[in-house]
Amino acid sequence: MGKIIAITNQKGGVGKTTTSINLAASLACAPLRCKVLLLDLDPQSNATVGSGVHKSDIKYSSNQVLCQEVSLQDAIMNTPAGYDLLPTTQELIVAEMQLLQRGEGRELQLKELLAPIVNRYDYILIDCPPSLSILTVNALVAANSVLIPIQCEYYALEGLSGLLTTVDQIQRTINPSLHIEGLLRTMYDGRNKLALDVSSQLLEHFQERVYRTVIPRNVRLAEAPSHGKPVIQYDKQSQGAVAYLALAGEMINRATTKH
Repeated sequence: MGKIIAITNQKGGVGKTTTSINLAASLACAPLRCKVLLLDLDPQSNATVGSGVHKSDIKYSSNQVLCQEVSLQDAIMNTPAGYDLLPTTQELIVAEMQLLQRGEGRELQLKELLAPIVNRYDYILIDCPPSLSILTVNALVAANSVLIPIQCEYYALEGLSGLLTTVDQIQRTINPSLHIEGLLRTMYDGRNKLALDVSSQLLEHFQERVYRTVIPRNVRLAEAPSHGKPVIQYDKQSQGAVAYLALAGEMINRATTKH
């Protein structure tokens, strides 16, 4: 059965979408060659654009899927980077409004939609919006685990507590199998004392749940989305590409060790 991972942090600008795109591409490429589906669940649709999908190419999006106008399978697209994508547009806000107006069971919508296809993939990654919205709640209810990108800066730990509280509540009430996949340090600059201090705090509090792999500040990584490519396609020799390939390997090794 495929593993569903929600990639989320209620704080924006921490590398959430960058991680979603580049982890999907790293898992899908050689030598790992995993079958990967990336769900763009953020109305900003950055994961869609960053995957090289133009708005004019989208026949169906996550909005129609969540509004149950089309099946999830009908909306899935292939990407040049080798992973599948459920694209999104700003129309996703319509689906969000409809979910909010629904009564009982609205938090189960995505879980039910994913059920028929989950076995077709090794990994299903969900790029969540930077808020604890009904879309994020749907992702957390559908997911097996949560990957949390964290920028090593002053407010990083402050935003983390709210997300961990939400994860705990969902685990206790509706999704008992939900757990923390890992905490990922992003935009890391080892020359910065604050970054070193925050990194030390994360390691002290969360220990083995913090990935050993660190995503550095990297110009090529920042440039890649404007070209509609994951960094391993844009510049596979860059520090950013090497780091995300290492993260994919670490994630698979962790899963193997646990079993």
